[in-house]
Amino acid sequence: MSDSELPEVETPELDELDEDDRLRPEFVRAVLDAVEEGETDAARALVEPLHPADVADLFELTPHEQRAGLAHAVADLLDADVFAEMNDYVREDLIDALTPTEVADLAAELDTDDAVAIIEDMEPEDQREVLRALDPDDRAAIEEALSYPEESAGRLMQRELIAVPEHWTVGDVITYLRGHEELTTDFWEVFVVDPQHKPVGTCALSWILRTPRWVPIADVMSREQTLIPVDMDQEEVALRFQKYALISAAVTDWSGRLVGMITVDDVVHIIQQEAGEDALRLSGAGEGDINQPVRLTVRTRMIWLIVNLGTAMVASSIVGLFQDTIAAFALLAVLMPIVSGMGGNAGTQTLAVVVRALATNQLTSSNTRWMILRELRIAAANGTMLGLLIGAGTYLVFGNADLSIVIATAMLINNVTAGLGGVLVPVTLDKMNVDPAVSSAVFVTTLTDTMGFFSFLGLATLWGLHG
Repeated sequence: MSDSELPEVETPELDELDEDDRLRPEFVRAVLDAVEEGETDAARALVEPLHPADVADLFELTPHEQRAGLAHAVADLLDADVFAEMNDYVREDLIDALTPTEVADLAAELDTDDAVAIIEDMEPEDQREVLRALDPDDRAAIEEALSYPEESAGRLMQRELIAVPEHWTVGDVITYLRGHEELTTDFWEVFVVDPQHKPVGTCALSWILRTPRWVPIADVMSREQTLIPVDMDQEEVALRFQKYALISAAVTDWSGRLVGMITVDDVVHIIQQEAGEDALRLSGAGEGDINQPVRLTVRTRMIWLIVNLGTAMVASSIVGLFQDTIAAFALLAVLMPIVSGMGGNAGTQTLAVVVRALATNQLTSSNTRWMILRELRIAAANGTMLGLLIGAGTYLVFGNADLSIVIATAMLINNVTAGLGGVLVPVTLDKMNVDPAVSSAVFVTTLTDTMGFFSFLGLATLWGLHG
């Protein structure tokens, strides 16, 4: 049967994307309904016009139990570009359903960094089978990448790049680019290397195209370049790209030889990932990925909830020290959560600012003292204002001047403590090479809770408040 004789597949007229470029719920439902009813041609016709990133989104929006059916219906549309855009957990679901040979064929189509992202999370035995099925050159490149630490430049970099010797002319470079079909087609600059294959400069494609052929490439290239060590953490890589407005950068091994490059499209993903990780770690929510398995999510959150339970018991033990004072003046039990709660909020604000400043290298050892003094001034100003407000409110409601003074003073003390702790805790953890985004919140919350209770109840005891 010729192409002209093939039956036409009727598909509903649907707008795939809304005004925010997100897949419309009715479109997703139409695709899944077609798959469920066995109308694979209709499902494929709906999905075929989508961009690879939108196809990846479609799988992420599909319930876990329906992904295999969708993958079967649109199997020929699941190319390397789709897998490269896909969420890690969703991609693992689909990879698990493929044979090692199919995974190897997929990895061979990808850039090295994307292929590594697919293979690195596989079980060791499956990983070995996939590597054995790869072309020797691809296998060697991926095995080398897997030998580097996780979340390092070595895992992030691409091996596909253009490097030329510095004695060539612009004409030599153009002839080389046009005469070798196996060269990568996605690049913005050419790296210039010495005989030891160490990078000595870079040359943007625009410079090459606008320069006469007889000019030596060494006269056109820029010798100022940002080199990325192969073992540099990906977060530091992202900061360098951001700081120096890079489009791509050379990656060098321990001997200084050029081994790969990192491009800005990879770094944008890292910046988004790292920013999200820090925000979620502050709350103890783990990765916060809605596609993460429920069991893993429960385990991650439970660990920190148990830690928080321990810190809550520490805070409650402070309250226990003042049982007699609370028994003599029960109103204290009503008001003391206000002091601890406001201190916790103030500490969280400071903590968020400091963790971000550490992550972006805005806060270093050279300006830590200034940062401490700055946050103390802010905390003192906020504490004074909040103290006056809560003091006035307490007096208006309860008509007790002594109680108003005690709660106002406690509010000031706890806010200053929160400001100091919000800086010192993450800075100290950072000095100890502990990620401040992971552990700081627990310590700061414990500090503000205990100081809030201790300052309020302690001052009430010293003041001799009673009912």
